[in-house]
Amino acid sequence: MRLTMAQALVKFLDNQYVCFDGKETKFVDGIFGIFGHGCVVGIGQALEQGGHSLTYYQGHNEQGMAHAAIAFAKQNNRRKIIPCTSSIGPGALNMVTACGTATANRIPLLVLPGDTFACRQPDPVLQQVEQPHSYSTTSNDAFRAVCKYWDRIERPEQLMTACINAMRVLTDAADTGAVCIAMPQDVEAEAFDYPDYFLQKRVWYMDRRVPSEREIEAACEMIKNAEKPMLIVGGGVTYSDSYKSVLAFAEKYNIPIGETQAGKGQIPYAHPLNMGGCGVTGGAAANAIAKKTDLVIAVGTRLTDFTTCSKWGFQNPDVKMLSINVCSFDAFKMDSTAVIADAGAAVEAIMAKLDGYKSKWTDEIAEAKTSFDAEITRCYNAPAVDGVLSQMRALGIINEVIADDSIVIGSSGSLPGCLQRIWKSKAPYTYHVEYGFSCMGYEICGALGAKLAAPDKEVYSMVGDGSFLMLHSELYTAVQENKKINIMLFDNSGWGCIENLQNGQGTDTFGTRFTRRTESGFLDGEVIYTDYAKIAEGYGCKAYRITTDKELYEALEDAKAQTVPTLFDIKVAHKSMTDGYDSWWRVGVAEVSESERVHECYEDMKANIEKARLY
Repeated sequence: MRLTMAQALVKFLDNQYVCFDGKETKFVDGIFGIFGHGCVVGIGQALEQGGHSLTYYQGHNEQGMAHAAIAFAKQNNRRKIIPCTSSIGPGALNMVTACGTATANRIPLLVLPGDTFACRQPDPVLQQVEQPHSYSTTSNDAFRAVCKYWDRIERPEQLMTACINAMRVLTDAADTGAVCIAMPQDVEAEAFDYPDYFLQKRVWYMDRRVPSEREIEAACEMIKNAEKPMLIVGGGVTYSDSYKSVLAFAEKYNIPIGETQAGKGQIPYAHPLNMGGCGVTGGAAANAIAKKTDLVIAVGTRLTDFTTCSKWGFQNPDVKMLSINVCSFDAFKMDSTAVIADAGAAVEAIMAKLDGYKSKWTDEIAEAKTSFDAEITRCYNAPAVDGVLSQMRALGIINEVIADDSIVIGSSGSLPGCLQRIWKSKAPYTYHVEYGFSCMGYEICGALGAKLAAPDKEVYSMVGDGSFLMLHSELYTAVQENKKINIMLFDNSGWGCIENLQNGQGTDTFGTRFTRRTESGFLDGEVIYTDYAKIAEGYGCKAYRITTDKELYEALEDAKAQTVPTLFDIKVAHKSMTDGYDSWWRVGVAEVSESERVHECYEDMKANIEKARLY
């Protein structure tokens, strides 16, 4: 079939399917795009021409639309995607950050940036960055560092191998992430006689990787020799739909569960074995258990510094690590004994071999759970400060009022910490926090993506004022697409979590509050208060201004009846977020300082490094 490269790309994408546990679904739902001279007459023409079933979604910031696409894929458990296309230069480069988000979180994202002319005859063209040391280098080479697969189509027939390799990575549970196929604007329009077999329906099988017999025997031996094992449930449990198997495993052997951000919500909060969030943004229950455990069974987690408290959280000198992960790169972290397999397949294989085992945990599990339940209740009832809601109280009210199957979105600032510690998830796939990259600006764009993935669910974006200011472009897209999302904007007039970090390491507040510059030359003037509700109203959203319990309760109920996006401008008290609950995070503290407090923090850091594992 004689087609332009862009027309063949659209037809190819429209015919890709995935099969997971025998269920076949269409993989590519549509295409996000912001058209410019580098794509509008290429892939834009192909989309306009028709002959495909892909929905075109109009983005309003390239990073924003790509983050929405990531959230769409995440909410669909990585079995559906929305590729993103842009023009060359600045439009393309705006997507680099989102590619970092996708790759860090192991979420499939296909970006299709326009590129400069392969023929080079009109060079330098509008928005082209020229490099004297290499004319073959373009802006799109910036994607290489944040993508799992990168390609540039310099001849139309190259599209075929590029697309096959792109799909190979996008559907690989172990190696997925961002994929970039750069499209020179002349090649997009060039024609080639593409073979029918390239354009026909293609099914990619996302089979569960089963563990080897040796791996299962090794895992069983480690568990038998452990007295107080602990499970850490990560994103691999979420994406493989394995939470029922993992919970059965925990129940059978009486093993307490700690959650990562990507794994939270799969095990109901109320379950007696669920200790809640683990690590730097975790709670007192899971962190207390982590300090005593002699075997960490990490299931589907990358064991990041936030989960392990910078390798400090496991204080038992005899602790060992057993890691179940489909990705070998992750499975060997922290000197783990590795089971390289699907989470569900692995725990079921272990249960089939591990008879007669029970952990020696006794009352510690219930005591830790009960104690932290009381702490969450205290947080949910935290009093107002100077007539303004505390952040913890606001979250408690929201958790109480919204429907159990509502989806909550978060990504950066203090809110992910509060959510992982005190949010009570009541149904699977309702806790959607991007914390692999903790990318400011994901929250509102992500809410749109989650709503596109789950149009029958209410979606609540938990976002700070700092992230809102950074990126909320796709709120306009939500209005345009008639997708009702709820933006819960917590306004504490600054970057509160970074101020806490700054103060906690001995430095006075500097550059982290939103204040006016004074004659002193510093940003030490009055706090700037912004009417964010008015911004949302300008977009056509329903907006609420919240300072009290009563106003928040009433607004939440009223919002349920709205059909347009809503924004809650919630003014929260300064420093009213949750505590750290006996965790430690390693950051670089100044070795030399005129401040005695900084010096004390440096010495404290050295002492904690001595308690942490080296790798």
